[in-house]
Amino acid sequence: MKRKTLMMTTIGLGAAYLLRNPDSRKKLINQFQTMTKRR
Repeated sequence: MKRKTLMMTTIGLGAAYLLRNPDSRKKLINQFQTMTKRR
């Protein structure tokens, strides 16, 4: 259980950092859009 919490915290911090940075946010959104279009 503790390992799962640690993973979620890491993901949360990573997401917060990426969303704060405009360049990486655009890259992330583009990546997500291409992923959803493939399906």
